[in-house]
Amino acid sequence: MNQATAGIEFIDVTKRYGGDASAPLAVKGISFEVAEGTLATILGPSGCGKTTTLRMIAGLESPTAGRILIAGRDVTTLGPAERNVSMMFQSYALFPHMNVVENVMYGLKMSGLPKGVARTRAVETLRNVGLVGYDERLPSELSGGQQQRVALARALVLEPAVLLFDEPLSNLDARLRREMREEIRSLQQRLRLTVAYVTHDQSEALAVSDQIIVMDQGVIAQRGTPQQLYEYPRTEFVAGFMGEAMLFPARADAAGTVSLGPLRIKPRQAMAEGAVKVAVRPEAWHIGPPGTGLGARLAKAAYLGSIYEYTFETELGPIFVVSPDLVNVLDVGSDVTLGLADHGVSVVQVS
Repeated sequence: MNQATAGIEFIDVTKRYGGDASAPLAVKGISFEVAEGTLATILGPSGCGKTTTLRMIAGLESPTAGRILIAGRDVTTLGPAERNVSMMFQSYALFPHMNVVENVMYGLKMSGLPKGVARTRAVETLRNVGLVGYDERLPSELSGGQQQRVALARALVLEPAVLLFDEPLSNLDARLRREMREEIRSLQQRLRLTVAYVTHDQSEALAVSDQIIVMDQGVIAQRGTPQQLYEYPRTEFVAGFMGEAMLFPARADAAGTVSLGPLRIKPRQAMAEGAVKVAVRPEAWHIGPPGTGLGARLAKAAYLGSIYEYTFETELGPIFVVSPDLVNVLDVGSDVTLGLADHGVSVVQVS
């Protein structure tokens, strides 16, 4: 990527905690770019290196090796204050004794901006995040979602080259989490912000991202658009991690057709003959009457309002299925046949 269009660029960046050369690497020689004006999510399980990566963008950690560029400028050795980066933490970190507008203008005042100018910009930014009429309230008088918006305004008011989010929605309930991720995405697109966003939540990553960078044990397992990662995972880890897929051992024949018990799958990408893994998401199973296909007996059922969750016993082992059919509800002990949809099924070669 041309450096002029790269909001963030990592070039072979490594991070080891401690000076001992035998200490484990938290991040192992990763390279990626985040185009200016786009949102990239760094996704992965606990301990994969995603937060360390975000902290290196912020300047809160220094890389052991490699280079970091922001807007084409090498910032590898620069501290946080010299990077034109704002970071929003999951705890919000609002000052409890300051009202909303004072919280938002704090950074501007610290940078030497006159109080009147700082206040005007703070009020305008609060309007941008949908908070009008809350200027004089204390953080303790706000809901979790409103506190989130204040923290977002405080980060935005500094007009950073890069905005960083560290698990920003983990403290919110499910409905508010959905609203706030839509708000963040809408603001990012409207203001053309360059954003790096860390989460362990796959649905959150799919909803907000232009690009997803999946990390596993300090390396990048795969990166691409949400659709690329969901529909075309390249490794067993990515296939299992994206969308809560179940992984089944299988084989590809000389023609590239994959056999999964009695089921036959024609992968969307070419497969060499040999062992493969088939990743199947819960929504990809079709439930039919007993007949040809994968025989299954219902072991457990749970009603979740808009869907039923079923667990079937099969020759492949237990299979978890999500069904939107609220009319033809199955009884535990029912015998059915399971088939596969075209979507939600991925095949990866076993390395």
